[in-house]
Amino acid sequence: MQWTRTTLRRYPLLAVTVLVGAVGGLLELAGQPGAARWVISAYVIAFAARRCVHMLAQLREGRYGVDILAVTAIVATVAVQEYWASLVIVLMMSTGEVLDTIAAGRAERELSALLSRVPLTAHLLSAAGSLGQTTDVPIGDVGPGSELLVKPGELVPVDAVLLSTSAAFDESSLTGESLPVEHTQGDALMSGAVNGSRAIHIRATASAAESQYQRIIDLVSEAQKSRAPFVRLADRIAVPFTLVAFAIAGGAWWLSGEASRFAEVLVVATPCPLIIAAPVAFMAGLSRAARHGIIIKGGGVLEQLARVQTVAFDKTGTLTRGVPELASVEVTDGERTGDDLLAVAAAVERYSTHPLAEAIVEGARVRGLTLPAATQANESTAQGITATVAGQPVVVGKASFVATHAGGIPQSPLAPGHSGVHVGVAGRHAGVLSLADQVRSDTPHTLAALHAAGVPHTLMLTGDAAATAEHVAAQIGIDDVRAGLLPEDKVAIVAALPDRPVMMIGDGVNDAPVLAAADIGVAMGARGSAAASESADVVILVDDLYRAVRAVQIGRRTMAVAWQAIGLGVGLSLALMVVASAGLLPAIVGAWLQELVDLACILWALLATQPSADELHAPATAPA
Repeated sequence: MQWTRTTLRRYPLLAVTVLVGAVGGLLELAGQPGAARWVISAYVIAFAARRCVHMLAQLREGRYGVDILAVTAIVATVAVQEYWASLVIVLMMSTGEVLDTIAAGRAERELSALLSRVPLTAHLLSAAGSLGQTTDVPIGDVGPGSELLVKPGELVPVDAVLLSTSAAFDESSLTGESLPVEHTQGDALMSGAVNGSRAIHIRATASAAESQYQRIIDLVSEAQKSRAPFVRLADRIAVPFTLVAFAIAGGAWWLSGEASRFAEVLVVATPCPLIIAAPVAFMAGLSRAARHGIIIKGGGVLEQLARVQTVAFDKTGTLTRGVPELASVEVTDGERTGDDLLAVAAAVERYSTHPLAEAIVEGARVRGLTLPAATQANESTAQGITATVAGQPVVVGKASFVATHAGGIPQSPLAPGHSGVHVGVAGRHAGVLSLADQVRSDTPHTLAALHAAGVPHTLMLTGDAAATAEHVAAQIGIDDVRAGLLPEDKVAIVAALPDRPVMMIGDGVNDAPVLAAADIGVAMGARGSAAASESADVVILVDDLYRAVRAVQIGRRTMAVAWQAIGLGVGLSLALMVVASAGLLPAIVGAWLQELVDLACILWALLATQPSADELHAPATAPA
């Protein structure tokens, strides 16, 4: 009862329609059918006049809706004294607003959940290092360096660094990862992650406005406000549908000589599939994408995703990991094994801040090596580092730098895309460590899955040298490689590609121009720059390239369901119109059947929240 009262207050037109129906029913029971007819007829004619004003406003905006069918059906049923049928039509149109709101509300639940969970306050630690003394402050007052307490089950309010020893977080609303994610002291935390069962201590690294969660909210808000071009196309379908409905109704009247046939046909000429089904399907598709950690900026992007013909990739950080990794160890002095040489080099490189040094130390950690002690470390900027290990002088760095400390350097060419870090021990060249930006494990499978999904053309756009680009391409099976490009070159190439729409995937600041220029720009937002995310049409929140395939699949599924919902409604309406034209469907029965058709279309449109059969047989992500 409470739900009914709330609904009637929220939708006054529905409330008035129900009230008029109740008054008409009471008058019929009191033996006053004439009064009932006048009350109902006056109300529905007033409703029709109001819809005419709305229809004219739509026409001025260039939209051709189906209000003319409903208005004509109301007038026709009143003219043949089927006033109860006219009231059911008005009831259908007023309840259509309620059905649309309920259906869209269910479909956008995943998106709205992000907005409803925005943290408004933070627990500011009054004394550094003390978890017991806090002051609640507005989230806008938190800035970089603020130390905060996050209680069990609360959201991390801003991007931060974990100061507690360890903690587990639910990051599903940010990345789609369903399992708890473990973090240890010093790890970066994304705002919006849900803390586990213990209170934790964090230090803010950004303000709320600059944090990950707020950027996601901004993207979601933009997606919710968008109106899909497909919906405008659905509006235009109303023109032939209206003409066919009038032709059947007019033909039935002319052949039978009964004006009631005209009204009976128009009663079942339902507008619902054209005005509700497509938007509901698109909201369902946007919701499902959000559950997979993919933010799609509106229904128009979904339509483009469904038709994509070319997918272009940046290389570094997209097809590859974007960071140097140890690829191989070559020993040249014959006195030690590869692991021994790596352990000595890593012991020295621990004192260097160079990215390649970090990769060498990480490579030793991955192999489980125990590093010896290094002393007297001295780094020459951009050249290398010297130290003493087990009483022997060790030098690690560029070939020219190592040569000045350890004699001649053997000439051994590196594979394309690899960098060499040389090692000298006790005045002799001991070996070379080869480092490279490795291909992501999910890249080959992603490319194969895109082709399987019906995308005929893939290509790589990179600023790297041709030899490096070709080496990567040979490992992943990409169709076309364009190397040595500046950002403006990438934009020109994308603009000239013949097979469209073109989807471009990148992650860096230099990718922002080409992402904006592509028909569909996709940013790997988990690691990428804010500039790339802002200029993109799709943002993938988890570091998983295969989600690009999932975005295409969701776009195609959504478009298919939207068309199916429209086809279902139009097909059922045409069938009912034929039955009504033969005089086998009284107006009042047809009006109630039309209501069922409308509901069926909405429920069908909600199928876009579910994967297609092809998706069910494909992995949710690329194999490790």
